[in-house]
Amino acid sequence: MSEELKRQAAQAALAYVKSGMRLGLGTGSTAAHFVIALGRAVAEGLDVVGVPTSEATERLARQAGIPLTTLDETPELDLDVDGADEIGPGLALIKGGGGALLREKIVANAAERMIVIADESKRVSALGAHPLPIEVLPFGLAATALAVERAAIEMGLSGALDLRRRGDEAVTTESGNWILDASFGRIPDPEALASRLDGIPGVVEHGLFLGLADLALVASPMGVAEIGV
Repeated sequence: MSEELKRQAAQAALAYVKSGMRLGLGTGSTAAHFVIALGRAVAEGLDVVGVPTSEATERLARQAGIPLTTLDETPELDLDVDGADEIGPGLALIKGGGGALLREKIVANAAERMIVIADESKRVSALGAHPLPIEVLPFGLAATALAVERAAIEMGLSGALDLRRRGDEAVTTESGNWILDASFGRIPDPEALASRLDGIPGVVEHGLFLGLADLALVASPMGVAEIGV
């Protein structure tokens, strides 16, 4: 049922895509449904160009026949369509479960508009049940992790800070960095936490996407709801 809801949300996003658009193509299982649906529309004559946010999305988009570009060639985008791990009040998001948060945030920031697609399980009353991904430089990992822990404590947050691994090896992002997954629980002030994380040397990016999404398309058995800021 979850995959079907994801597919429905992705399909609904196609209504916002027009010929001539420059699109950001997100990463993850829901975004993959959008890429596949977009590929069918391109085969039927839709004229768009896409910027993928990961190598996995790039491979899928090429298989789907979607013309691709880069942010160096096309630094301004009309629309970014991506999924989320959590959608909170005001369309505050946690993203990065798939490990592409840095590129996803760069692409979202380059787009005039961002649409988030998800099934109803991703909508929450407060961010934080899903661990917050924090992309960090491998150099000085222990010092960076300690700085993150101290910042969290000062904000009244606590919880495990785990290096994301695949087997015995640290997961390396496509930008060559590592990811700390912070299980803070409820985050009452995402803006303040984002500001603190932004100021820590060694933190490359974090999964708090604030003020970027303009619309969420959330699918449930009752249909697809449009949720604005």
